[in-house]
Amino acid sequence: MDWVTGIPSGGDKSYNFSLVNVDRFSKTPIFFACHKDDTAMDTAILIWIRVVSWTGIFTKIISERYPTFISALWKNIHPLFRTKLSFSTPYHPQTDGIAERMIQNLEDMVRIFCAYGIELKHCDVLTHYWCTLLPALELKYKTTNNYSTNQTPPIIEKGWNVRLPQDSLRKELVEIHTTASHFKGILDKSRKHALRCMEESSAYSKEKWDESHSTLDFKVGDLVLVSTTNFNNIKG
Repeated sequence: MDWVTGIPSGGDKSYNFSLVNVDRFSKTPIFFACHKDDTAMDTAILIWIRVVSWTGIFTKIISERYPTFISALWKNIHPLFRTKLSFSTPYHPQTDGIAERMIQNLEDMVRIFCAYGIELKHCDVLTHYWCTLLPALELKYKTTNNYSTNQTPPIIEKGWNVRLPQDSLRKELVEIHTTASHFKGILDKSRKHALRCMEESSAYSKEKWDESHSTLDFKVGDLVLVSTTNFNNIKG
C-alpha cells in the first residue's frame, strides 16, 4: 500500500494523489484517487470504503514510512484490529521484497497513466479525467496474467475470470442512443490507454533493472569488497 505522487490534478475535486493497494496473495490491485493533504482519518475512511469492504480486514500492511501510517490514529488502529505494519526501506530484509517490487511497478504504471493528463469527452457536460478512468487501468491489470503467478488475480482469488466489456458487446449492429455510443467509445479509449501504460511501465521497469544490475562472474579465490553498512552484528 503506497501513494503515487507527482501526478496532475484531475476531476471536480482536483485529485492529485493516488493510493495503490495490492493483495500480496492474489495480486489483486485496487487503485483510487485521493489528495496530498488527506489526513490520517481521511485515509482510514478511504481504505475502509474501497479496500476493507472488498477484501475484509487485512493482516499486514507493507508500505513506505509515510506520515499517515505513523500517526497516532493508525498506531491505535493496528492493535485494535490485530493488524501489523511493516515499513519498507531501501534495505528491507524485514519486508516482502517481491511485494515491494510489485507495488513499485504498479506505482510506475499508475503514474504513467495519470501523467498523460488524459481528458475524454463523454458528452457536452461530462469529461472523464484520469481519476474517473483509473478503474479501466485496474480492470486491465486485474485481467492480465501476473508474472509471478502466471494467473490472473481473479483466478487465484475466485477460480474464474471476470467478464470484460469488450467480451460482452453485441457483434451485430444495433441502433443505440448517442450517449451510450459515446460511453462505449470512452471504454474503448480508456482500455487501449491502460494497455499502452502497462506496456510502457514494463519497459521502464526493465530499463531501470538493467541499469542497476550487471552480470558478475565470480570465481573461487576472487577478492571482493563487501559493504557493512547494513550489518548490525559488527562492532567498530
